Amino acid sequence: MRAALARAFWRVSRWQLRTERIPRDGTGVLIGAPHTSNWDFVLMLAIAWEAGVTFRWLGKHTLFSGPAGPLMRALGGIPVDRSDPAGLVEDIVARIRAGERFYLVVTPEGSRSGSGWKSGFYRIARATDLPVTLGYVDRTTMTAGLGPTLHLTGDVRADMDQVRAFYADKAGFAPARRTEPRLRDEAGPAADA
Repeated sequence: MRAALARAFWRVSRWQLRTERIPRDGTGVLIGAPHTSNWDFVLMLAIAWEAGVTFRWLGKHTLFSGPAGPLMRALGGIPVDRSDPAGLVEDIVARIRAGERFYLVVTPEGSRSGSGWKSGFYRIARATDLPVTLGYVDRTTMTAGLGPTLHLTGDVRADMDQVRAFYADKAGFAPARRTEPRLRDEAGPAADA
């Protein structure tokens, strides 16, 4: 049903889907960037559903309160309390190590406020040895999809140079809100949350 909805969306949408193949083992980290608008969420759902992958995504805990909560969870959401994110990475790592099979969709820019990228995706990928697939939305070309899949090396700066090179020409849904893909500390292990 989800795949059929996604195919219908791409047929009628002004957006074009351009997707590289992703590993079919059922697990990985999928970056959603640039994250500049809530419309990114709709496009990422359509991308993931068309790809036919099981996914989970991280969202601010307020999205999961009230009547929208059950829908957000049914769509694969995992609530994150940004005021107290302690243990989030460890929880995700524990789920994966316990055998859960899913692609974790992460928007490293967080709140779309332009405050830089968070390193949780990096720490999760390194702790679980999962590949990172670069998902994107680019209003300048009206394209969205999945780009290359990277295997992080632990050399944060070199890994992020690859990420930056891919996203250099991607503007997001609201280009003025785009943030440069840069972690706070690229000189060593990713330490910020």
